[in-house]
Amino acid sequence: MTGSSDILKTIIVDDEPLARRGLRLRLEHLGDVEVIAECSNGREALEQIVALRPDVVFLDIQMPGVSGLDLVQLLPREDLPQIVFVTAYDQYAVEAFEVNAVDYVLKPIEEDRLSRALDKVRIKLGSENLAAQREQLLEAVADLTQESPQVLEERLAAGELGGSRYPEKIAIKDSGKITLVPSREIDWIDAAGDYMCVHAKGETHVMRITMKELEQQLDPKIFQRIHRSTIVNLQRVQEICAHINGEYHLVLSNGERLKMSRSYKNKVQHFV
Repeated sequence: MTGSSDILKTIIVDDEPLARRGLRLRLEHLGDVEVIAECSNGREALEQIVALRPDVVFLDIQMPGVSGLDLVQLLPREDLPQIVFVTAYDQYAVEAFEVNAVDYVLKPIEEDRLSRALDKVRIKLGSENLAAQREQLLEAVADLTQESPQVLEERLAAGELGGSRYPEKIAIKDSGKITLVPSREIDWIDAAGDYMCVHAKGETHVMRITMKELEQQLDPKIFQRIHRSTIVNLQRVQEICAHINGEYHLVLSNGERLKMSRSYKNKVQHFV
């Protein structure tokens, strides 16, 4: 059992090289931590964690292919180390983590917060209820992914957790709960003040996020901005109708009509 005076063996998992480097420098500055590996994706991390058996893993939530949440469920329980999630999106999963006493740090990472996270890791490693801690972690992750480890393993083996850097699901927090909406089911998105209205399968989900932040989560091969306050799923566009003053109207497969403003008319090329 790792004691409070022992060196913590640590693995950093993040698809962004600068983020890994910044976290490594902060951990080295704190001392009593040895970074034994850095991984740029979930597949690599899965192998390294099983092989190296670290005390703690700093794990980015949003990674292409195998996300941080997927990775936790794919790890054998006996190889599950202490996990500190790293996220740039405080609305993404923080509430579920807090309810289940799972630790996290927000990007950009502050050294004081990082130090507190390491203190918690040492306390947990020195306790006798590691099995209960693993159950809390897995419960929090299962609530967010809504997929069983068996399904994830099948998808991994089938190559479905591959290389896109865009998340397959958008996390929408509303009224104290988090809904994961598959990106492929989104028809269009429009802005309403400080909120985004995500229209999918006849339902409207409201999330507090900027248009720019949300746009960065969506694959531009599928989603394009057609107005300063509208993003559309290209696969849903059925007709393109020229309108006055150089504008266009787009007719979606569900009958919805959206206006494409003149400043975005060059986007027509993406529809053909």
